[in-house]
Amino acid sequence: MQKRILVVDDDDMNLTRTRIILKNDYDVILVNSGMKALDTLKREKVDLVLLDIEMPNMDGFETFRQMKEFADGIPVIFLTASGLEDDVVNAINLGAVNYLKKPFIPKELQRRVAQEFEK
Repeated sequence: MQKRILVVDDDDMNLTRTRIILKNDYDVILVNSGMKALDTLKREKVDLVLLDIEMPNMDGFETFRQMKEFADGIPVIFLTASGLEDDVVNAINLGAVNYLKKPFIPKELQRRVAQEFEK
C-alpha cells in the first residue's frame, strides 16, 4: 500500500504542483487550510504531512500545535516561502522533521519525502 501524504497549503497552485510531483509514488491528499488539515487527520490515516507556514486564519505553526494533541506520531515537513531563520528554528523546535523553502525543486521534495519514509 502506498504511503499517504497530506499536503496543506492555501495556494491552489502549490497544492496542484506538489500533487503532480508526488502522485506517482504516494497517495496524496490536498487541503487548503489548517482546519481542514485537522479534520482530515482525525478521519484519515496519514503517514506524513507537508505543511505550509503562512496561511490565513490558522498558520502552519498553530495547525501543528493542535495536530500534536491527537496525531503526534505523524512526521511534518514545513513548507515556507519566507525562508526566515526564525520560521525554520520555530518549525524544528516544534518538532518538525524537516523544512523546504518554496518554490522548491521537484527532485528535492521527492528526496526529502523519501528520506523521511526511509527512517
